Amino acid sequence: MSIAPDHDTRVRPAATREEDYLWTLNFGPQHPATHTTLRLVLKLEGERVVDAMPEMGYLHSGFEKIGEHLTFNQYVTVTDRMNYISPMANNVAWHHAVETLLGIDLTPRCKVIRTIVAELARISDHLLSNGAVGLDTGAFTFFLYGFYQREVIYDIFETLCGARFTNSYTRVGGVSHDFTPLVIEKIRTFLRTFPKTLNDMERLLTRNRIFVDRTKGVGVLTKEEAINGGASGPVARASGVTRDLRKDEPYLAYADYDFQVCCAAAGDCYARYLVRMQEMRESLKILNQAIENIPAGEVNVGVDQRVGRPSKEQVYSTIEGTISHFELSMSNRTFEVPYEESYAAIEAPNGELGFYIVGDGDDTAYRARCRPPSVLHFSLFPQLIRGHTLSDVVAVLGSLNIIAAELDR
Repeated sequence: MSIAPDHDTRVRPAATREEDYLWTLNFGPQHPATHTTLRLVLKLEGERVVDAMPEMGYLHSGFEKIGEHLTFNQYVTVTDRMNYISPMANNVAWHHAVETLLGIDLTPRCKVIRTIVAELARISDHLLSNGAVGLDTGAFTFFLYGFYQREVIYDIFETLCGARFTNSYTRVGGVSHDFTPLVIEKIRTFLRTFPKTLNDMERLLTRNRIFVDRTKGVGVLTKEEAINGGASGPVARASGVTRDLRKDEPYLAYADYDFQVCCAAAGDCYARYLVRMQEMRESLKILNQAIENIPAGEVNVGVDQRVGRPSKEQVYSTIEGTISHFELSMSNRTFEVPYEESYAAIEAPNGELGFYIVGDGDDTAYRARCRPPSVLHFSLFPQLIRGHTLSDVVAVLGSLNIIAAELDR
C-alpha cells in the first residue's frame, strides 16, 4: 500500500502573466492613418490599448543642425519642410526669431502682410486638421470641403510668391514679394466665400451622431495635465488653458486687431475640433480688419540697415541701394550679427512655435534650436489613449494634429 505524499508533486503550469495576453502592434510608419514618418508601438489587450510608445526622430533629417550651416535667409526653405501643412507660419516664426536677435523693427506694411499670411496659414492648417479627423472617423465629404478651400489658399500664395506649397516667403527684415492688387482681390474673394463653406462644414459634422460618439469623452486632457505637459495652441485651449501669444505677447500687428481667444473645458477630441472651427472664424475677423487697412510704404527695412535687399528702384537710383545690393548679393560681407542669444515664438496653428538662436557675428547661427508644438503634443499621446480602443487611436492622433516632420530630432 502506498502512502500519499504530504504535498502535491504534480507538475503545474507556471502562473499566467498578464503580459502573455498583450499584443504588440506597430501603428505606422506606413499605416494609412498616419504620416509615412510617424510610428507608434501599441500594447493591446484585445481591442483595448494598454500602453503606447511614440517614436520620435524617425525622419532623421537634422533640421536643427542644418540651421547652423545655412544663412538666416537660406534656412527659411528648411522651415517649410518642418511643417508642410502651414509653412508660411514657420517662415514667419523663423525670421521673427532672427529679427529679435538682430534688433530689427519691421516696417508697418510688412507687419500687416506677415499677419495676413500667418492667419491664412492658420485657416489652411485647421482645415486639414479637422478634415483629417473627419476622414479618419468616416466623414469623407467633410474632408473634401476642407481640402477645396485649402486649394483656394494655395492659389493666393501662388499669386503672391510663385509657390503653392513650400513658400519660403519671408526674408530678414521683410518679405520676398509685396502684395499686388490681384493678391488683395483674391484674399477679399476668399473672405467673402469661405464663411458659407465653414457653415456647411459645421452642419455636416458638428452634430453628426457618429462623429460625436467617436470624439466626445475620448482622449481627455485635463487643464493641469496640459500645463504640466507643455501643451499649447488649440490642444491646450481645448483643456481650458487661456493662453494665446497673439494676445499675451503681441507681435507683428496683432495688437491692433479685435479678436477673441477660443477656449473649451472638456479637453477631449471633440473640444479640440470645436476650438479649431471657432479659431477659423476669429482668423477671418483678423483678416477682414487687416486687408482693408494695409499701410503704404516699403515691405523691407531701409537700405541703411544693410540686412534686406533693396528694391530695383533703390539699386538703380541711389548709391546706398547699389552698395547694399552688391554687399548682400555678390561680396562676402554680410550684415552684422551680435554675439548674443535670443528666443522668440509665435502662435502657430498648432501652438507655440519658437526658435532659440545663438549669434557669433556671422549670418549663420552658431546654434539653432526649435521648439515645435508637435513634439510636446506627441509625448502626451500615451496618457490620452490608455484604456481606449484601437479605433480611438486615429481620432486622438488627428485631434492632436501631429506633424511628423516636426518630430525630427
